[in-house]
Amino acid sequence: MTAAPRVGLLGGTFDPIHEGHLSAARSAWTALGLTRLLFVPSRQPPHRPGAPRASASHRFAMVALAVAGHPGWEACDLELEREGPSYSFDTLTALHQAGCPPRQLYFVIGSDAFAAIASWSRYPEVLDAAHFVVIARPGTPIDSLAARVPALAPRMVPVGTLGDQPRPAIACLEVRTPDLSSTEIRAHAARGDAALDAAVPAAVATHIAQHRLYAPSPSAVR
Repeated sequence: MTAAPRVGLLGGTFDPIHEGHLSAARSAWTALGLTRLLFVPSRQPPHRPGAPRASASHRFAMVALAVAGHPGWEACDLELEREGPSYSFDTLTALHQAGCPPRQLYFVIGSDAFAAIASWSRYPEVLDAAHFVVIARPGTPIDSLAARVPALAPRMVPVGTLGDQPRPAIACLEVRTPDLSSTEIRAHAARGDAALDAAVPAAVATHIAQHRLYAPSPSAVR
């Protein structure tokens, strides 16, 4: 019997995508035995004030460059094609309609973002739309999650048992990921710092430089 596919989903603004995202992706890919991993740039992040600095087309291009060469990893424009705020519940529903049932979907999320899950659209229904895989992030240790979201503690199970659960569940993955933020990386790019090269894949750094994505506006230059 052929095993059911395991489809991971990693969303974000990706302004730009960086090694923190990719480290979380690698950890989830290995720990869960995923067969596909979709990187989904948000068109309009609901929890982020203001518009992303880079356009949707540039952010999608950077994601595509970052995942190139990784079999099973894909840039997905599902949210970029949808008007309005990019709600995860809507994205997961679209994947269900495309033939991927909730128990085959694994929503990969950082522990910092998961700690605020109660503020998401369609909470708590969104937790029934996929397994949630919470990756440790600096400043939000995994062992603090049960206290931060006590109502969800009964749904937390070991990572290795997710595929056996009768309904979508929550698993926490204690791994070390780089302490990076897109805000800092945009600042490196604006200054032309060499630190950019260590924070993003080489192809992404080249794209940023070629298109001057985060260069200061002329009015900001003195």
